Amino acid sequence: MALDACGLVCKYTLFIFNLIFALVGFAFLGIGLWLRFSESTRGIFQIEALNSSVFVIAVTVLIALGSVMLIVVAFGDYGACNEKRCALQVFSVLLTILAVAVVAVGVVGYSNKTEVGLKIAEFYTSMYTLYVTSGDPVIGATLTFIHKILHCCGVTGIPLVEVVQHTCPAAKGLLERFKMDSCPGTIISVFDSRATLVMGIFVGTGALLITALVCTAILLKQTKKDQQGVTAYYSTVY
Repeated sequence: MALDACGLVCKYTLFIFNLIFALVGFAFLGIGLWLRFSESTRGIFQIEALNSSVFVIAVTVLIALGSVMLIVVAFGDYGACNEKRCALQVFSVLLTILAVAVVAVGVVGYSNKTEVGLKIAEFYTSMYTLYVTSGDPVIGATLTFIHKILHCCGVTGIPLVEVVQHTCPAAKGLLERFKMDSCPGTIISVFDSRATLVMGIFVGTGALLITALVCTAILLKQTKKDQQGVTAYYSTVY
């Protein structure tokens, strides 16, 4: 089917969008599955009393979100590349649901920023405890990433005695060789002070999804015109 310049721009925009979406989806799903079935964490999911813990819920959300994102990508790429209306329609419905969900999560998170900060700090503490007891390299890499991003050091903040000191960032001065910020406290304070930024990220992601939705609507409109033109042609011939 022939697309005009606007349609082609939308087609390739959707392709790039789905490529990025797929990479993020694979990352979420991969991390979630590793944490779910790793030798060091598998036992947590077998303890009924821990089924409602922040760690279990977070891992479940990662797996579910990654799976949903990959399903959305499958419909989006198939519909955009092959200009299939049915796939594009399903893709637009899924995008709408995701956009509403992302914005809603951002607003709810901002409204309950203190509680959310505490839950995230609790999740970090769970990861920290698992690494101390198991030494899982993936969890260790995750802690290193968190420590560098937030510039904090474990649950004590004291590099000289911290069990996971090798995952802590390099000290920026003489004082930090003896005392850094502890990560649970940093997480709570950062989330509380930057809750507006976090909500902005969620709303921005929702706006990106809506942009993809607009491109999908344009492709649907153009493929409909082409389909009607083909139908009219065959009606005239026969």
